[in-house]
Amino acid sequence: MAEADARTGSGPAPVEVRGLVKRYGELAAVAGIDLTVHAGDVYGYLGPNGAGKTTCLRMMLGLIRPTEGTVRLFGRDPQESAQALDGVAGFVEAPTFYPYLNGRRNLELLAAFDGEDARTRIDEALDTVELAHRAKDRVGGYSHGMRQRLGIAAALLRNPKLLLLDEPATGLDPAGMRDMRLLIRRLADQGITVMLSSHLLAEVEELCNRVAIVRTGRIVYEGAISELKRTAGATYRLSTTDDERALAVCRAQPGVSDARVVQGRIAFTADDAAVAELSQALVEAGALIRILAPEHVTLEDLFFSLTEGDGAASAEAPAVVAG
Repeated sequence: MAEADARTGSGPAPVEVRGLVKRYGELAAVAGIDLTVHAGDVYGYLGPNGAGKTTCLRMMLGLIRPTEGTVRLFGRDPQESAQALDGVAGFVEAPTFYPYLNGRRNLELLAAFDGEDARTRIDEALDTVELAHRAKDRVGGYSHGMRQRLGIAAALLRNPKLLLLDEPATGLDPAGMRDMRLLIRRLADQGITVMLSSHLLAEVEELCNRVAIVRTGRIVYEGAISELKRTAGATYRLSTTDDERALAVCRAQPGVSDARVVQGRIAFTADDAAVAELSQALVEAGALIRILAPEHVTLEDLFFSLTEGDGAASAEAPAVVAG
């Protein structure tokens, strides 16, 4: 999806979370989350297993009560009134259906709970998730991917402006992940704001315009993926006539960071200005450049730098917020 800032529309943000905490005895599953999902976002909520993603989504949907902090969905608190969930739908963990009933009958039962004109949207929802041809088949015979799509169809019965999805592509084969990605894109193109948790970083990078990365219950980055890549700087690979001397120059050069040897070549991170100065310093040191090439930095690279190793050590500091 395009990396444009998607702050369209007016009024309160679809999701606004401030100081959100959830403790279970001595354990803080969520330790002070602040995030904002703007209208039009496809927003990725990322973190290692056990980082508190599902717990946070449960609080957003009003399924569990926060220990501290606030959740606002379009300006309303889901703990204060069920009306706060008007225009909001989704699922946490896997959607559950009656396996002995067919897909349509499951949706009819759910539509009865929603009332109003939810039943009239069943055909459209089945068409949107491309299950109309299997609507009369028992859900027990559906693949995992089909059940995930039926879960989104159930959410669409509410005619949502905001979808909260917990790991919608988990357990899918490559074709199923492609179908889920295309489905979420179609929903976003229809004007639905989407917030999804996921550990499939390549999928998130392709789908989402903004992300929050959480570690041990705290946000370590929130903002546009493009901004995260820009602030991280570019990664370069370097080979010279004297790599031992070149490595020492890289480590001493201002603006050059994380210089190390990877697969027989020097790797480092720097911006364009620092690379130009490094080139001159290498020549002056007698380490003539054979190869100096930038490498594409992926969301996966940045995710691990923020949640593991030396990068994770700084995660207890205030979160980086951009975009």
